[in-house]
Amino acid sequence: MSKESRTNIGTPVPDASDPEELREQVERTRDELGRTVEALAAKADVKAQAREKSAAAREQAAEKAALVAEQVRGKAEQATRLVKDKTPDPVLEKAAEAASHVRETASRAGQYAADKAPDPLLEKAGRATSFARANRSPLLAGAALLAAVLLVRHRRGRR
Repeated sequence: MSKESRTNIGTPVPDASDPEELREQVERTRDELGRTVEALAAKADVKAQAREKSAAAREQAAEKAALVAEQVRGKAEQATRLVKDKTPDPVLEKAAEAASHVRETASRAGQYAADKAPDPLLEKAGRATSFARANRSPLLAGAALLAAVLLVRHRRGRR
C-alpha cells in the first residue's frame, strides 16, 4: 500500500518511518477523540439539559408575563380614560371631594386610635404588621387555603 492508504474509518495512515508525522497524527487523533468524548458527555448530561431547558422556559415565561402585564396596563389606562371621558365633570368633582373626605376621616380615625391605644398594643400591632409584610406570600396562601376549606365545609353542610 502507498503512503496515502486509509484505515477503515477514513483517516490517512502515516508513514511509519517518520516519527514526527506519527506524533502529529497521534496528537490530532487525541484531540478529535477528546472533542468527541466531550460532545457525548454533553448529550448524556440530562440534568444539564433539563436546567438549560428550564432556564429557557423561565425566561420565555417572564417575557410573556411582562408582555401580558404591559397589555393589561394599557387596557386599564384605556378603560380609565374612557370612564373619565364619559363621566360628567360634576360627578368627577364630587367623587374627588368624597375621596378626599374619606382620606381625611381615615387619617383622623387612625390618629385617634393611635392616641387612645396603650403603648404595648401599638408595639404588638407594629410587630404584627412587620411580620405580615415579611411573610406576605405564606400568609396569603394560608388565607386562600382557609377560604377553600370553609367553602367546602359550607357546601357540604347544604347537602
